[in-house]
Amino acid sequence: MKHSITTCLSFTNNAEEAIRFYVDIFNQAFDGKKGVSKILKETCFGEEELTELLNVPDVPKDMIPGPAGSVKTIRFLLNGQEFIAVNGGGYFGKFHESISLYISCENQEQIDTLYDALAVNGQLQPCGWVKDRFGISWQITPEFLWSMDEDDDKERSQKVRKALYKMNKIDIEKIMEVWNS
Repeated sequence: MKHSITTCLSFTNNAEEAIRFYVDIFNQAFDGKKGVSKILKETCFGEEELTELLNVPDVPKDMIPGPAGSVKTIRFLLNGQEFIAVNGGGYFGKFHESISLYISCENQEQIDTLYDALAVNGQLQPCGWVKDRFGISWQITPEFLWSMDEDDDKERSQKVRKALYKMNKIDIEKIMEVWNS
């Protein structure tokens, strides 16, 4: 790993499915324009490490990941940003909105591609948020949104914020109308 801080997503047992899905939709939405999206390396559980894990105090057998040979970790890139995913067993995979992945999009097509794909069997939430079928929360936003929010004209910023509260998937055209009104 190149960075001193890297986000690690801990799944129960479906990290490989989730990561392949994420890499695919990021490649569809951005086509490499914001950096590469790909799997870098996968590791698998060994029989001996799983046997040793059974000896860890207070770890119930149903919390043990595996079986031997199944995917343990995946290092991957989304738009050039490195992440790690882990299949950690029954203790993991309990994601919450307190942590989300914030994605800045250049246009409505990118927002639509990501939001629509992540929303399948997920939960739609206000202000560009969506919780995907794996439980990960995402904020899919236009890249200019921060500059609007931090603008010195607080009245304009608040008008945009109020408009966002009424949307699930962000509509760039509507945001621009509010901003320019």
